[in-house]
Amino acid sequence: MGINSESEIAANLQIGPTSVGTVRIYIEGNGIDLPLDFDPDEAEEIAEELRGAAEAARALKADGGGKKKKR
Repeated sequence: MGINSESEIAANLQIGPTSVGTVRIYIEGNGIDLPLDFDPDEAEEIAEELRGAAEAARALKADGGGKKKKR
């Protein structure tokens, strides 16, 4: 499965600090219990990647969903 593949899998996502000074991304779903811990610098890098992906998605949406326009 790739990043652009659709899925029917539902999961809950929680993000927050831990008591040991890391940032946890916690994913929970049907048969999934996945805690991912990152140091604060890594968490900021992930946040930057999320912002960049959101900007790219907005640009695609504004351009008709990334579909090529007929001329």
